[in-house]
Amino acid sequence: MHFIYLYTLAFTLSYPLYKSYESKVQYHKKWRFLFPAIFISAILFIAWDIWFTEIAVWSFNRDYLIGWFIAGLPIEEWLFFFVTPFSCVFIYEVLNYFVKKDVIAPYSKVISITLIVSLLLLGLMNTSRTYTAVVFITLALFILFIQFILRAAYLPRFYLTWVVCMVPFLMVNGVLTAMPVITYNELHILNLRIYTIPIEDVFYGMLNTLLVIAIYEYFKKKNNE
Repeated sequence: MHFIYLYTLAFTLSYPLYKSYESKVQYHKKWRFLFPAIFISAILFIAWDIWFTEIAVWSFNRDYLIGWFIAGLPIEEWLFFFVTPFSCVFIYEVLNYFVKKDVIAPYSKVISITLIVSLLLLGLMNTSRTYTAVVFITLALFILFIQFILRAAYLPRFYLTWVVCMVPFLMVNGVLTAMPVITYNELHILNLRIYTIPIEDVFYGMLNTLLVIAIYEYFKKKNNE
């Protein structure tokens, strides 16, 4: 049981890594754009994670960890910010290849506006709840930037990706929060949960994935890919 977090990460990584050299999607050919995007995002999110751990927004149960810590975070948590985006962008590329029609495009702006308004209101109404406020407000502003300033064509594709990503997300996060590997301070969250998963985790994961895809698409565009 000491390695449950590591096993969960291995499970998350296994299929995308195994299929990276598959002849249709050829995910491995996109790694030169993906890995820098993941690294940049990981720097930001690990710093965020260290901060939240220091102010006791969440904590980690040593019973389910290897026991190696860097800057107060278990090594598994560091790996999380590399493994999860790798797997989510794999889903993004698979959907781009197999779902040719951009089915979300006609509704993308409505989805964005709904998320921006809802998340901003909830974040501003819950400024005493650190996790809620920081995640909701940051995601709302980032979607605003992507939708109305960048006017990024990939945003509808991202929304479709996140719907599909929710399946493995709920499985993996369900394990981590049910054991629990990660414990949340109830003073810093809304205490609205999907099974044992705080609702904030859904939007935290959404922000992480959107940031990686935004940087990834920037590098691809820069290289005319």
